[in-house]
Order: sequence, then structure tokens, then C-alpha cells
Amino acid sequence: MSVGRLAGSGTETRGRAGRRTRSERAPAERGAAERAAAGGAAAERAAAGSTAAGDAPAERAAAGSGAAEDAAAERGAAGSTAAGDAAAERAAAGSGAAERGPAGSGPAGRTAGASADPRPNVTIVGGWASPATTAQAAPGATAAVPADGLEDDLFARYTRDYVTGRDGQQVMILQAGCTTAETDLDVGVLRDKGADITVSLIDDDQPVTSAALSMHQDLAECVQGDLRTVALPPRSHDIVLCALLLQRTSHAELVLDRLAAAIRPGGLLLLRFSDRDSAAGFLDRVLPTVARRAIWRRRRPGEPGPYPAVYERLSSARGIQAYALKRELVIAERQALGGVAGTLAGPPGFRAAQKLTAWLSRGRLTAAHEQLLYVLRKPEDRFARIL
Repeated sequence: MSVGRLAGSGTETRGRAGRRTRSERAPAERGAAERAAAGGAAAERAAAGSTAAGDAPAERAAAGSGAAEDAAAERGAAGSTAAGDAAAERAAAGSGAAERGPAGSGPAGRTAGASADPRPNVTIVGGWASPATTAQAAPGATAAVPADGLEDDLFARYTRDYVTGRDGQQVMILQAGCTTAETDLDVGVLRDKGADITVSLIDDDQPVTSAALSMHQDLAECVQGDLRTVALPPRSHDIVLCALLLQRTSHAELVLDRLAAAIRPGGLLLLRFSDRDSAAGFLDRVLPTVARRAIWRRRRPGEPGPYPAVYERLSSARGIQAYALKRELVIAERQALGGVAGTLAGPPGFRAAQKLTAWLSRGRLTAAHEQLLYVLRKPEDRFARIL
């Protein structure tokens, strides 16, 4: 064999080997390219997934915030609309109550009126509708109202309602402190309508009381004596009127205990007294007799007086509220007389003296009123809870 043929065969062999190697590398290169393409596609899908996953919470958050803002706006609009409607309804109710005025007669009517448009000088306790309140709140916060006929209107109204609900029954009324009562509770009118009413009169045994009784023949049947020991059978009267007595008598709580014990269950205790926490009550205690007599003659011309100024703690709004709570009595209504409203007559300068006294006391005394009227009811069941 020649050297040329050997060399040629070798070259041909290397050529075939090279062609086989390239043909074998081609599938491998195509597999690698396909794998790379597949990896790129997977990477793109992963990127697209992450982008979509990231966009979805953002879109959901944006949608949620938008929905929350819309809901809040709707709730605000609904709230404002409801508030406006409620205010309009309250205004309409108030105007309706103002137009109705004194239409309600009797405790039930007064209670309904107080629920819709409570008067500032009325304290309703335990469902009658306070303090009172608040009690009314502070004793000095009670507003004064006109005095002309107020006692007759308040006390006579409750008396009429009580008597009307007991047709055919005898109603027993006791007037304690009858010389300063200033009202007969419309007994004559009720008798004319057929009511069976018996009235008893008692008062203390002070000289000024005896002088007042001697001037009024209609009070000739009044029984005088120590009100702590005067004969008062328990549960013998339906209504007890105690008018301007507490501030002029000693041992006022013992006296009031006797009067309260004489009331039948469901009966009424009607109180009128000068408030010791008022500027007028303070002046009544400290002014000289000459000044007190001038005030008395202006308010009660021709009547014996003035009476002694005792003013124990019971003769105050706080004293009566504490007493009612302790004795399980219900305060049905409270009203005020006198003060800066000028509803009680007085000598010139007396109202200015009340204002000055109240200012000097730094709020301890009030010039808003002078006297207080209370209607208290004895519950028929002593174990009943007033809600």
C-alpha cells in the first residue's frame, strides 16, 4: 500500500468521524436549545405569575379601600339624614307640646307633657316623670314660675284627680298650718259636684297663730297644739296639706313624720315651704324684725305676722328629697315660687338684696326662687320598687 493511499484513507476516516460528531452534536444542541427555551418560558410564566400575584392584592386593596370609602360615605350620608330627621321630629314634638300647653289635667296629663317637653322647674321621680332632678340637679337650679294661682293650680289639680277617681267614697283632707294655707284645694267646687269630702284643720300653738285664728271665723274649728303630739290616727286621711309650716316650726322632721303616718296608702302629701338654701330664706333668718315685718305686710297685708324663722334642714330641696327617699315617698312634682322672676311681692330693693346675697355666698345660696312646692305620694305597696 502506498503512503498516499494510507494518508488519504486517514483523511477520509477523520472526515467521516467529523461528520458523525457533528451529526451527534446536533441533537444535543437542539435539546439544550429546547431546554433553554423551556426554562425561559418557565421563567416568563413565573415572572408573569408573580406580577399577577403582586397586582391582585394591590387591586384587591384598592378595591377594598374604594368600597370602604363608599360604604363610609353612605353611612355618613345615612347618619346625617337620620340625625336631621330625628332633629326635625324632636322639633316637631317640641312645637306640638308647646301648642298643646296645659291640655293635660291631672297627674297623668302632667306626666305625659313632661315626657315630651319637660319644664325646667318640674322634677319627676320614678316614672311619674327629676329631680328632680334630677331631681333636678341642684336646689338653686330650679326655675321660678308665676305665683298667681300656682299653688291652687298644682295642689287643686292633684286633689281633683284624686277625688274624681274615688266617686262614692269619703275623702279625708287634713290641713296642717291652716293659717298660712292660702288655698282650699277647690273643696267647695268638688262638693258642689257631689264629692263627699271632710276637712280637718290643725296648727301650732304660737301666739301669732292664735291671733290669726281669731281673725278668721272659717278657721274656728282648727285644733291648736304641739304638732308632735296632736292626735292624728295613722292612715286616717287621704290628702295632707302642709303649707308654710316647716320653716316656722321646731322639730320639723318629727312633725312631718306624724303627718306622713296619717296618710293612707296611695294618698298625697302636699308641701309648700320657704327654702333655707335660697337667698330669701337666709335674709328671713338674719334680717331684723322691722325688716321682716315690712316684707310680711307687703305680702300679707292685715294678717298677723311674721312667724318665727326656724328653718331646719328639712326646709330645703335637699332635705325633702332625702326625707322622701328615707320614708319611701314618691316625688310626683315640684315647682318653685319667687326669686328673680318677681313672682312674689316684696318691698323695694328686696329682690336686689337677694341677688347680692346669692353673689356673696358664691353659689351656696340661690336667688332663683324663694319657696318650693312638692307633691309627694305614698305608695300603696310599701315593697313596690319605683323604676
